Order: sequence, then C-alpha cells, then structure tokens
Amino acid sequence: MKLQHKLFPLLILAGILFNGCSTKKDAFVNRNWHGLNTKYNVLYNGNIAFEEGREQLNASYRDNYWEVLPVERLEVTDEVKLDSENNTPQFLLAEEKATKAIQKHSMDIKDEERNPQTDEAFLLLGKARYFDQRYIPALEAFNYVLRKYTQSDKLNEATIWREKVNIRLENEELAIKNLKRLFKYEDLRDQEYADARAMMAQAYINLNAPDTAIQQLKIASAYTRKNPEKGRYYFIIGQLYDQLGHKDSANYAFDKIIALNRKSPRVYMINAHLKKIQNTEITQENKEALLEYLIDLEENRENRPFLDKIYRQEAEYHLTNGSDSLALVYFNKSLRATQNVPQLNALNYENLAEYHFDQNGYKTAGAYYDSTLTNLRENTKKYRSVKKKLDNLEDVIAYEEVVQYADSVITLYHMDETERVAYFETYIAKMREKEEAEALKEEERLNAGLDVFSQSKAGKATKGKFYFYNITSLGYGKTDFRNKWGERVLEDDWRWSNKNRALPVQQTDEIGVASGNVEEAVTDEQKYSVDFYLDRIPSDEGVIDSLKTERNFANYQLGLIYKEKFKENFLAANKLNGVLKADPEERLVLPSKYNLYKIYEELESPLAAGMKADIIKNHPNSRYAEILLNPQAVLANATDSPDARYTQLYKRYLEQEYVGVIKGAEENINRYTGDEIVPKFEMLKANAIGRLQGYEAFKDALNFVALNYPNNPEGQKAQQMVAEQLPKLEPKVFSQETGVSGKGNWKVVFPFKIRDDEQAQELKELLEKSIVDLKYKNRVSKDIYSLEDQFVVVHGFKSKDFALGYVELLKINKDYKVDNENFVILSSNYKIIQVHKNLEEYKKELLTPKP
Repeated sequence: MKLQHKLFPLLILAGILFNGCSTKKDAFVNRNWHGLNTKYNVLYNGNIAFEEGREQLNASYRDNYWEVLPVERLEVTDEVKLDSENNTPQFLLAEEKATKAIQKHSMDIKDEERNPQTDEAFLLLGKARYFDQRYIPALEAFNYVLRKYTQSDKLNEATIWREKVNIRLENEELAIKNLKRLFKYEDLRDQEYADARAMMAQAYINLNAPDTAIQQLKIASAYTRKNPEKGRYYFIIGQLYDQLGHKDSANYAFDKIIALNRKSPRVYMINAHLKKIQNTEITQENKEALLEYLIDLEENRENRPFLDKIYRQEAEYHLTNGSDSLALVYFNKSLRATQNVPQLNALNYENLAEYHFDQNGYKTAGAYYDSTLTNLRENTKKYRSVKKKLDNLEDVIAYEEVVQYADSVITLYHMDETERVAYFETYIAKMREKEEAEALKEEERLNAGLDVFSQSKAGKATKGKFYFYNITSLGYGKTDFRNKWGERVLEDDWRWSNKNRALPVQQTDEIGVASGNVEEAVTDEQKYSVDFYLDRIPSDEGVIDSLKTERNFANYQLGLIYKEKFKENFLAANKLNGVLKADPEERLVLPSKYNLYKIYEELESPLAAGMKADIIKNHPNSRYAEILLNPQAVLANATDSPDARYTQLYKRYLEQEYVGVIKGAEENINRYTGDEIVPKFEMLKANAIGRLQGYEAFKDALNFVALNYPNNPEGQKAQQMVAEQLPKLEPKVFSQETGVSGKGNWKVVFPFKIRDDEQAQELKELLEKSIVDLKYKNRVSKDIYSLEDQFVVVHGFKSKDFALGYVELLKINKDYKVDNENFVILSSNYKIIQVHKNLEEYKKELLTPKP
C-alpha cells in the first residue's frame, strides 16, 4: 500500500513533465520548460562556444597599422564559403547548438512563437554564420528575427548585425539608410547606439567619406562602455585625420589613446606614440627631444613585444637626420625583432633595398627587393610595383657584372708582368688574412661553447672521456653543428647549401679573371698560387676585343635602363658617355648620342644643343636626324615605325620568306638597338632560323633570346619554349612505316629546288585542281625545307594505301600526267625531317629497299 502511495505522485509528476515536453501546447509548464532548457542548456553552451571562437579569432588576428584599421577585428578572405565549410570549430558548435534550440524547443503555435528564447537562438545562429563568413545565410537568420519576432527585445541588436552583413556584402548605402531609420524610430541602449554608430562609420570609410566617418566614430567612442573599443575608435579617428592631412587633430586623437594607458590594449598606445612621432616634423629644436622620446619607448620593459615597430621608427628618424649607418642598424634590428608581421618586414626590406640602390649596390638591392616580395601579398598594387623594380634591377645586376668583369680583365691584360704579380700577391695576402680572421673567430666561438658545456653538469660528469663515446657531449656537438650549418647530407661540398656556390674556376670576382671550364673546382694549392691566376689572363687580342664589345653593349643597355625605367638621368648620362669614349661599334654610336640629347634636354643642360648639332652634322641621313629636324613629319609617317616594320616582316615570315626575314630582322635589330621592339625581332629571327636550319640552330637561337632578354616577355616566352617545347621536338627516331595500308595521317611529298620555284607553283596549282575534280578533302601546301630545297605537299590521307593510290591516279590520268619525283611519308616522320633537316637519313632508313 505504501508503494502505491509513492508511485501515484511519481506518475502524476511524470505525466506533467511529459506534457511539458510538447512544443504544440501553449501552457505555462510547456513555455517555461522549453524556455529554461533553451536558455540554461542549449543556448548557454552555444554562447560559450561562440565566445571561445571570437577569442580565438582575436588572438590570431593581426591588424595592419599601415592602413586604416577596420572598425571590427575580423579577417575577411576572398573565398566563397558554402554551408559545409567552416573556419572555426567553435562557430560550427555554436551554430549546431542554435539549430538544436530552434528544432527541439521552438513553440510556433498559431503562427506565434511562445518560447521567449527562440529569437536569441536565431540571433546566435546569424552571428556564428557571420563570423564564419557565410554572409547570405547569416542575413537570412537576422531577417527572420526582424520579421517573425516583432515584440522581441533583440530587434535592435538584430538590426545592427544585419547592417554589419550588408556592409560586408558591399551594400553600404542600404546599411546607412537602415541605421538612420533605427536612430530615428528606436530607443537604443548606450552600447547598442555605440555599435550602430561604429558600423555606420565603417560604411562611410568604405565609401571614402573619411570626414563623415570621423563624426560617427567620435559619437561611438563617447557612448561605448568598452575601453578596448574606445582605444580602437580613437586610433581610427587619428588615422582618418592623417589621411585628410590634419596632423594636429590626428595627434589629439592619439593623445586620447595614450591617456587611456592600461585601460586599452597596449598595441594601440604604442602605435599612437609612433604615429605622433611620424606626424612631427624634425627640426633642430626638437630632434633631441624626439630621440629621447624614442629611446624611452625602446627602454620601457613593457614595450618589448613592440620593439620591431619602435626600432623601425628609430631607423626612419636616423635616416631623416642623415645618419645612414645608424638607420641601417635599426632597420636590421627591426627585422630581427619582428614577430610574424609581413607588412613591417616588407617596409624594412624595401628601405634597405632603396638605400643600397642609391649607393649603386645593385646586387644587394636586388636581394632586399626579393625579400620584400616574399612579405607582400601577390596581385596587389604594391607587389606589382616592387616586382617591376626587381625585374628591372635584375637586368642592371647582369649588365653591371658584365661591365665589372670586362673592365677587370682588360685592366689586367694591359698590366705588365711585374704589376700583375704584385696585384695577385696582394690579393692572395688579403685572402689569407681574411680566412685566418674567420678561422680565429670560429675557433673562439667553438671554445666559448665548449667552455659553457664543460661548466655544465653533463660536462663535468664526462670530463676526460672521449667526445664520441659520450652521448651528452655528442648531442651538444650535433646541436651546435645544426645551429651553424643546418641539416646537411653527407656528400662532397657539404658546406654549400646551393651546390652552384661551390667555388668554380670562374668565381674570381675580385680579380675578374676569365675562366675556362666552369665545372672545374679550384684547389687550395691553386687558390694561393700566383701562377694559377697569371695563366688565366687571356693573351689573345680577339678575346679582349670581344670583351670590349660586350662591355660597351652592357653600358649602353644600362644607360637606357637608368634613363627609361629608373629616371636616373645622371647615371644614364655617365654610362652613355662611357660608351662613346670606348670606341664602340657603329650601331651604338647614334642611339647613344640621341639618348644623351634627350637626357640633356630634360635636364635643361646647354649640352643638349651641341649633341643635337653633332647628330644632324655627322649623321644627316639617319632616322634620328630626321626626328630632330622635323618631328611632326616623322610622327605622321607611321609606315616606317618599328611596329610597322615588325608587322611587315611577320607577314613575310607567314609567307615562308625565311631568308628575307632573317636578314630583315638583323637590319632592324641594328637599327633599333636598345628599343623595346628588339626582343620581338630577335624572336622572329629565331623562328625563321628554326624553320630554315632545323632543331639545333633553333635551340641556339632560342637560348640566345632567353639569356639576353630574361625579363622581357619575349625572353620569358623563349625560356618557356626551351623548357617545354624543345624536349618534345628533340626525338629524331622515325616511326616504322610498315604495311602498305598502314593507318594514320599520311602525306605525299614532291621535292623541288628553290631555283625551280615556278615549276613547284605550277604543280601546286595542278594538285589543287585535282583535289577539287576528284572531290577529295585534302590540302596542298608549298613548304620550305632548306636554303636550297622546298616541298609541294598533299596533306591528309588516312592511310598509306590511299596516298599511293592518289599518286598512281595522278600519273595515269590524262588530265594530269604528273610523274614528278615523290614519296609518301607518315605525318610524324615528316615533322621530324622538317625539325631536324634529316631527309637523307629518312630516305636511307625507310625508303631504301632492304637487301
């Protein structure tokens, strides 16, 4: 009986709970049951996951303080996100919890929501999608809240989040319109008002209206209760004032950040200090105070995480003051202190590159520009600008090395025996001294490391034991080796990470001696032998003349690069004058004079008139003289322009006039030396050579274009052809043409001499007539084979049997009676004989009857 009394209340309670679980009954128990479960179970866990995801985003996000900061700290990618893709697992979990709350606890009865927590579930769903960068699904969630829950206390928050999405979707005007309506008709809490004003400011920033954005951010900073947001808003205000050129107003905003001190993240305060310094013009009166200001920032222990930016600012300060050596020190200190800030690295490397370029250290500048590129995002305006500089600089480096090498060899050539011996003895002595100093420094470093190890517990325990028998000592040695050399394979020249750096005979840059076999390594005995170097100085005057020619051409190219690409007129004039003084080839004289005239004219130098008179007097029939005498007439006569000449020559190439194309290309290369059109003529010439002379000549011509114009589109195209197309053309093994009815693509070839072109043309016309008469679908062409031979070819036979039948038909048909010499060939074999010019080999291998 007692059991019945206990069981009965339990059954009643279970029934109440069961009925309370229903989402279809609008009862007090049901509403509160689902409301409590939603708020304190599902949504509670969802909000925890959401906040964890936001914290993770904030921890990984890196602001770019060299651009105007976004109002909201959220890294946006260009990826198109699908519902199945998620950046952060925490946001996925938050979305799952919100979805579960909606699916299991929503009480939509008679088109009215009875669970007061469902609107918060939809709000959480939209936020999770927003931070996962799935903006369209997020917009759907926020719009559902606004449409469905008209009495909710979350409507204002949902509106602000919806406008965030609109701004991310680049619908700024719509966002501004909706936010203005919100301000007009709704009563917002302070934090909501601050958030709405901040997002309106972001919309105006995106619309490039910084003055209006400043006003919105000022209101947002006044109403927000969150100091980190206040510091960020002040910093953006300062940046926008800087953008408008109002330095004093910007510094006032930065002072407000500094006044917040520890209430706001320190990163804003440090950058505010640095921005203030950048906005202050350095004068004699304030330069000492500014330096003390920077030193105080550097020496403050709390600023250690920001030393990279402080060092950079000190470098810029010293650079402005003309203390170049100190500036270089601090740029490098900034690089060493940088913690995964590619924008800062890029700026430091670019400064170092520009400094070395100004000092004519082109090779070093090129290395720094290369490092700059690795820290920039591709396909940005800045990346393309630096890439263009680097490409131009690579040409400068290559040509400067040619000049340096040629000058040093020529200098040694003109020395007498005594001067040469003295030169190399001094060089070897300096080399020994340098190596001994490096060896001593390395020994001191190793001894210092061993001293530290010997004082350690492991070192004392193994004192007196052989190094390789002690695991601890051996481990220390391995670690020290890796720290110095990195991971190395046991092989010859293991010290070089790049085996091309293993010292070949050619690498005597300091002395510039011509090399023989570049693969030959220099032994220690040779390296310290005067005779070794003396033997490598060329004695043939022809070699020296060739070096002079290369040097003059390199100096001419350098003059054009400095003038056209770097706008360094003084450097350009120096190089071009050097060309004229060095007894250059005739083809370089006139272009050098004309470019010098243009430089002098731009500099408004009195030398311009003299150079103009020189060109007109000494080269009266030249194109340049005509330009100087009558510029308008030359411009009007576009038929003689470089592009027009190239077009005409290309038409001749299509008409297989390869000899004329080669001669014409050479004439135009000489005529337009230094012009941007020259690589195109070189490429056209290479193709004509290939068509006429075959694979090996084509390979040499392509390599010439690739090596001489590496940064020009034509040179890059040639390099690509060398790497990709030539290997496909190289095979010269003929396919066996077995079987009279062999399937494939076949041709009938009628050989003619070039001198018999009239007869070849007559046969071509007759064959074309036969194709029409016989209703064949073949094609007839006249192909150049070599300087002396050409082919009339009928293409497109599906088998050898059809091809032979066509030949027989031509011979017996009274309308044609064609009995000219011919042979039938497989298309792949025809391609080989055209590429390698090996017709005789083909005839011997496949047409000659086997005994």
